[in-house]
Amino acid sequence: MLFLLLPLLAVLPGDGNADGLKEPVSFHAIQIASFYNHSWKRYLASGWLSDLQTHTWDSNSNTIIFLWPWSRGNFSNGEWKELETLFRIHIIRSLEGINRYAHELQFEYPFEIQMTGGCELHSGKVSGSFFRIAYQGSDFVSFQNNSWLPYPVAGNKAKHLCKVLNQNQHGNDITHSLLSDTCPRFILGLLDAGKAHLQRQVKPEAWLSRGPSPGPGHLQLVCHVSGFYPKPVWVMWMRSEQEQQGTQRGDILPIADGTWYLRATLEVAAGEAADLSCRVKHSSLGGQDIVLYWEHHSSMGLIILAVIVPLLLLIGLVLWFRKRCFCEDTP
Repeated sequence: MLFLLLPLLAVLPGDGNADGLKEPVSFHAIQIASFYNHSWKRYLASGWLSDLQTHTWDSNSNTIIFLWPWSRGNFSNGEWKELETLFRIHIIRSLEGINRYAHELQFEYPFEIQMTGGCELHSGKVSGSFFRIAYQGSDFVSFQNNSWLPYPVAGNKAKHLCKVLNQNQHGNDITHSLLSDTCPRFILGLLDAGKAHLQRQVKPEAWLSRGPSPGPGHLQLVCHVSGFYPKPVWVMWMRSEQEQQGTQRGDILPIADGTWYLRATLEVAAGEAADLSCRVKHSSLGGQDIVLYWEHHSSMGLIILAVIVPLLLLIGLVLWFRKRCFCEDTP
């Protein structure tokens, strides 16, 4: 009843190669079904190649949206139309099934079901597959060794759901085949179709700023790194060649164009900031690290103030003088 993922995986292509594939790469689908009451529900779904979203489901038109030109892999338009039809049917049946079993499983409205399923490749070989279902944000059941197993902390509700799902052994066999065979072949197809995009190198831009004051006599130094691809990046505040262990890295966040953004902060006493620098290492830089010095940033700020403040004063003086002349000339 909950196989929202299966239609997506069932017809995915299998050709491609893993040349140049050095890091583990995964494809996974995420589905969220929200049930406000017995008749009002909402469904969201998306497909991801590792950290890059490749597909989404438009619940208004009941169609798959391809977020990149290569998201279609090796599929024809006709094959994707067939997939949309299969997916639409399974969504309807699954949502109806959840509603039907809600009372038996003691799911109290409103509630939410989160599902994620997919597989991972490493060096072109399958390194694992997964299909997990969560209830209200907590682990509930998972698919392992061709059957559904409850998470120990999920209690009797999860045990009962597994009993229901495991009654359909044919469905379990299909799930196992899709996760362990079809899904890895689909990843290879995506990697082949999107090779130019996925293997591109985009150099980061970096700049410094001052964050909110952490306290009297202290500064928060902020190093911004933006627009880089691929995702792995190294950013550290340095004093000469010594790494500053107080460096705090935020999450690497996605940008709409498919690149990434990161900020690294460091709190220091105001008198200890002069000889600090931010160093950025990224594969696109060819070993030529970006190094930004805080003292240069501070000096530039003083220069800007030295130019802007007199300019604003001059503009104000000119406006005041014109206004005064206008008033004197007025009878």
